[in-house]
Amino acid sequence: MPRHRQGYKKLGRSPAHRRATLRNLVTNLLERERITTTLSKAKALRPLAEQMITLGKRDTLHARRQAAAFLLRPPVLQKLFSTLAPRFADRNGGYTRILSLGWRRGDGSDLAVVELIGSEFKPKTKKKEKKKKPEPAPPAAEPQPESTPDQGSAPS
Repeated sequence: MPRHRQGYKKLGRSPAHRRATLRNLVTNLLERERITTTLSKAKALRPLAEQMITLGKRDTLHARRQAAAFLLRPPVLQKLFSTLAPRFADRNGGYTRILSLGWRRGDGSDLAVVELIGSEFKPKTKKKEKKKKPEPAPPAAEPQPESTPDQGSAPS
């Protein structure tokens, strides 16, 4: 059956809880540029995140206020308008990527990674450790002359 005129995913939450969840997800995505969540939340998150980036590209006072009303932290708003929007200035949409991860171990829910285009995963390479040169031994202490027992005292 086609799902024409079905609206949106409710995510099993009340409207206020759903809005709060999606605001948190969008804010974290824009802050970290890569988050792991369930597949259904990722699909609900994508249009909102792309709308925020589009607002960032407009860079007007009205767009800034609209984004500030949705995002939860001012540093994320600053990052959106200063670094993320210029990065996507030449793209017309399609700012996010959803990669499926498989199933969550606890409840079997589908997991996905949502990332912004251009922030691909770069595995950390192990740096070759330089072999440390052995430290020179400290200079030997001068031998102290052995003390001779006093002949007048009795051995104890």
